[in-house]
Amino acid sequence: MTKLFWNALKFSPVVFAATLFATNNALAAEANEKVTSVSQLAQASQSQDIGQVTSVSQFSDVQPTDWAFQALQSLVERYGCIAGYPNGTYRGNRALTRYEFAAGLNACLDRVNELIATATADLVRKEDLATLQRLQEEFSAELATLRGRVDALEARTSELEANQFSTTTKLSGEAIFSVSQAFGDTRALPSGSTTPRSDLDSNLTFANRVRLTLNSSFTGTDQLQTRLNSGNIISNSGTTGTNMARLGYDGGTDNAVSIDKLNYTFNFSETIRVKIDATGAELNENTNVFNPDFRSSGSGALTRYGRFSPIYRQAFDGAGITVNFNPSGPLTFTAAYLASGRNSSANPGFIADGREGGLFEGDNTIFGQIAFKPSAAFNVGFAYARTYQHGALFGDTGSAFANRPFGNVATEANHYGIQASFQPSSTLTLGGWVGYTTADSLRDNRDAEAWYWAATLGIRDFGREGNTLGVIFGQPPKITGGNGIASENGTSYHLEGLYKLKLSDNILVTPGLLVIFNPEHNDANDTIYVGTLRTTFTF
Repeated sequence: MTKLFWNALKFSPVVFAATLFATNNALAAEANEKVTSVSQLAQASQSQDIGQVTSVSQFSDVQPTDWAFQALQSLVERYGCIAGYPNGTYRGNRALTRYEFAAGLNACLDRVNELIATATADLVRKEDLATLQRLQEEFSAELATLRGRVDALEARTSELEANQFSTTTKLSGEAIFSVSQAFGDTRALPSGSTTPRSDLDSNLTFANRVRLTLNSSFTGTDQLQTRLNSGNIISNSGTTGTNMARLGYDGGTDNAVSIDKLNYTFNFSETIRVKIDATGAELNENTNVFNPDFRSSGSGALTRYGRFSPIYRQAFDGAGITVNFNPSGPLTFTAAYLASGRNSSANPGFIADGREGGLFEGDNTIFGQIAFKPSAAFNVGFAYARTYQHGALFGDTGSAFANRPFGNVATEANHYGIQASFQPSSTLTLGGWVGYTTADSLRDNRDAEAWYWAATLGIRDFGREGNTLGVIFGQPPKITGGNGIASENGTSYHLEGLYKLKLSDNILVTPGLLVIFNPEHNDANDTIYVGTLRTTFTF
């Protein structure tokens, strides 16, 4: 009999099922609880997630015409001694190991002991007990190994629980080392400027940025995020004369540590997720920006404009609420209200229009977006933002004139954006955005219109698995018309090439080159180049 069982192991679970059914036909009908727990535990040690079933009809790959169907049916429905995979298959042709058989045998032994202890031993015949005893002796080594693995897992689990950072909080970090140099003939000047031209002072810079993020969860579906930030990567606009050459991860704090982000996210319902930002709000982290390969400051595009459309830079570093509604289907809706909360004394524009700052009277943004994803390959979004602000209209992307067409005064603006991404294959991503803005000065009757656009190309696994080749080309925000102001006659073009080298799961090296043609939308300006080598460590 023992030899019969061992021969079954050389074939498949189907053979095992038929053999076990033939030799163990009188086992009790309620032997499923222990079988499930022990067999799953054994399988977990071999990275196999198998779940108990109660009816053979739950197996999508088992048919009544299969030769072992009756054996499977009996073992599943009468004895509960057979487990399947979470996807509803049995995989009868897969080889069965001795450890897997030992797990099932151990469960049967536990069930027999339970029947005896509850005075129901008449359900088990003497012949069955003899068979099980012989099997237990034959597989004693495997049973001992199985119990040893369980004990080892319990010991490791206890050790992890005793030494873990927190039961509710996970710590993650990111460190950026950046080497960068801007070069060209002369510094950029705004269109129509009468300032004498000066040489571009090209210097190689080495800087860093470090972020530590604490993500806490109290219910399993919520998240409290606290982020610490430190760095010394200053903007290169002082060297180049334009914000168009800025890196996507600049922002120096003289290496002082500060809490730059604090927010709480939770599920309001199965289809609605709410995020409340106390500080450091960024629309690009609260909604889809349709630029999956380049959106991140640490692992995405090297430049500020190349990361995503400027419409997502409204109310940067503010506070407020964002609601994402994701019903079943291709549509996703986002609504947000964010405020910067600046004090009225910081800007004379507040005095001009009588507003005093705060959550509702200061700089603020009302944002809405509809995302449409008809297939896994194509995704498009239509975004709108209504802003009241004194700062840069486009988050310091584009020309200085486009960001402050009326100077540093109170401005209301309507921003419209269309963004899309297309992934025809797992290695190729095409994307881009187009934006249009109308702005009105609240100090006088001046108004302005601005346009911007970009196209992106990402090729994953280029040259080596995990690496990504990227190209970004576009026109940064430009004033194209209005009343009481002049238009920018020249046109700047942003051309960025980068190559992300994945050295390991935690180290990413990204060399790249940025070329700005006609900086500041001034055809008289010389081309500016920025070479960068960014190394990102994550943990």
